[in-house]
Amino acid sequence: MNTTHAGAVKAGLVGCGFISDIYLQNLTRRFGGPEVVACADLDAARARAQAARYGIRAAQSPEALFQDPGIELIINLTTPLAHRDVILSALRHGKHVYTEKPLATCMEDADAILGEATKRGLLVGCSPDTLLGGGLQTVLKAVDDGRIGKPLAATAFWSSRGHERWHPNPAFYYQPGAGPLLDMGPYYITALVAALGPATRVEAMSGRAFRERVIATGPKAGTAFPVAVDTHFSAGIRMACGAVVTAMFSFDVWAARLPRMELYGTEGTLSVPDPNTFGGDAQLYTPGAGDYETLAPVSDAVENMRGIGASQMSRAIRTGEPLITDIGLAYHVLEILCSMEQSARTGLPVTLKSTYEKPPFRVYRPDGPRDTT
Repeated sequence: MNTTHAGAVKAGLVGCGFISDIYLQNLTRRFGGPEVVACADLDAARARAQAARYGIRAAQSPEALFQDPGIELIINLTTPLAHRDVILSALRHGKHVYTEKPLATCMEDADAILGEATKRGLLVGCSPDTLLGGGLQTVLKAVDDGRIGKPLAATAFWSSRGHERWHPNPAFYYQPGAGPLLDMGPYYITALVAALGPATRVEAMSGRAFRERVIATGPKAGTAFPVAVDTHFSAGIRMACGAVVTAMFSFDVWAARLPRMELYGTEGTLSVPDPNTFGGDAQLYTPGAGDYETLAPVSDAVENMRGIGASQMSRAIRTGEPLITDIGLAYHVLEILCSMEQSARTGLPVTLKSTYEKPPFRVYRPDGPRDTT
């Protein structure tokens, strides 16, 4: 691991699209680290616009950002199909990487990333960092405190009628590497693995309601585009702790009243807030109480704090504290999701090869903003 730098971890951000705004807002104004000093995008004009908006430098290209000797950490916000090349290039230039989910779009690419990071002694972190929000932090503490007893089962449901209803350029969500499985699945499966530990076996079915979709908003409204992936998945997941999970992820559902996520144990039921947000109430039912009680949050990180994972990573780089949203967790989550696709495609159950060692719970609180006066 590169330890030649001192002071704040300096970061470069690659991918100045839709999600970069909230990252840059938080990383330049809310958190104490890392210090984002430059950004880059294949669309140079888009990078210049974000650089001007947030008072940072626009690199000439992503490659120029990787070559900058003053930058230690690359924050990768590119679309999923670009993750492998961006992450590997950054690692080969000696940079730590924090990436948007998923880690990669297939296990072969994930293996390449894991091997390169291990060989070079570099950290790779991966969203979703909603895991560090007050809602899920409260859930994880309740499970670790034994509030539901021995976990027996869980449910995880996410559905919508598709991102083309709100996103101005949604076609990539319907290409390999995305779909509801790799786009939304990481939020729910990450929360499940963090709460219950690793999975061992997956069995799934899938379908595709439409062969093309139509953009509903923005300058491309009315434009049709092809759907190249299945858009509805139902799966059963066996966890190593013995719990059985029922999961559904869909771009084909107009509305549903299913719970987002619930955990069922020998001593009670835990209603989990939306894993795609940082806040929300964690509610516990126990037979003694005879009703649900809202648990006191263990953290006030409840607003949209995307980028908090990169903040924790910068502290891990400097202090050596464990990285919470680490590559081991992201790798196992990706294998679960890829195994769902494989099982749905082949009609056969899949036994997982990887595992994940669930760490003891600890609350993460980000440093306050830097004094820029």
